[in-house]
Amino acid sequence: MALVEGIRNLKEEKPKIRKKMSKREKKEARWGLLFLSPWMIGFIAFYLLPMIASLVFSLYDFNPAVPDEATFIGFANWRRALFEDQEVRKSFIRTIHFTAISLPITLGFALFVALLMNSKRVIGKNLYRTLFYMPTMIPVVAVVLIWSGVLNEQTGWINIFIEKLTGIQATGTEGIRWLANPKLVYYAYTMFGLWGIGNAMIIFLAGLQGVPTELYEAAEIDGANWLTKLTKITLPLITPVIFYQLVLGLIYSLQYFLAPFVLNSGTGFPEGKTRFYMVYFYKQSFTFFNMGYGATLAWLMFIVALIVTIILFGTARYWVYYEAEDLQ
Repeated sequence: MALVEGIRNLKEEKPKIRKKMSKREKKEARWGLLFLSPWMIGFIAFYLLPMIASLVFSLYDFNPAVPDEATFIGFANWRRALFEDQEVRKSFIRTIHFTAISLPITLGFALFVALLMNSKRVIGKNLYRTLFYMPTMIPVVAVVLIWSGVLNEQTGWINIFIEKLTGIQATGTEGIRWLANPKLVYYAYTMFGLWGIGNAMIIFLAGLQGVPTELYEAAEIDGANWLTKLTKITLPLITPVIFYQLVLGLIYSLQYFLAPFVLNSGTGFPEGKTRFYMVYFYKQSFTFFNMGYGATLAWLMFIVALIVTIILFGTARYWVYYEAEDLQ
């Protein structure tokens, strides 16, 4: 009976009449489209059309030096990338390995610094915030070159500090070779990233300052210590910020390129460990001029990053807390 009654109500419901826009609303809509038009034109000209062109190039054997000799080969580039070229799989595994090491350390350190900068017991917080943010203003190439000197096995001050502190021989020919040891090179590259945590620190700090202080006061009345407040209040309430940083950090790590290219010109030294996916893409596209195959590799990375991002958004409902959802 309830089903019959529901069907009857649907039949009796009058269709909604769409309200016509007034002259003022039409004028505002036209002005809105006018102000949006530069962005829309820029998106079409510099994003959408190049993406479509690169997708078309992936179906060709295309050398930009001799564009007239471009040959349509269908899905041969895709077949080569997915099934025949083993270096694609190896370079992607190296990228994932580096991401698994670098991303947790970088985000964890940025959150740790943000917690310190948000503490009431730290004196001169504005100065420290500025000092932690300043390295982000230095070009990445300069950062890589600076850290290659800092990690030098002969004169690097990190090796000197380790040797003075522990007594272990860290300098000289038998010293710690951060950039030449396959087991240490990913940690060395992670140190490059730790110098540029200023942006992540600022975003984490904004999230921490958005946590209601009355929650901490209530927890203190109940006798909660700092660890309980951190795990039960702070971290759950800044999970949207953590999620945001995780997505950006993951996409950035998948596209990691500059440090290995500046230091080793994409050779993969040591032992091919630094021949990451984007390094291999660059070599194919701009060294060997296999632009069609390079376009295929770029689209393959785009698809992988898109799938990973969709998976992250799918899991967000289980651990990301949005206060607005509880108010609905």
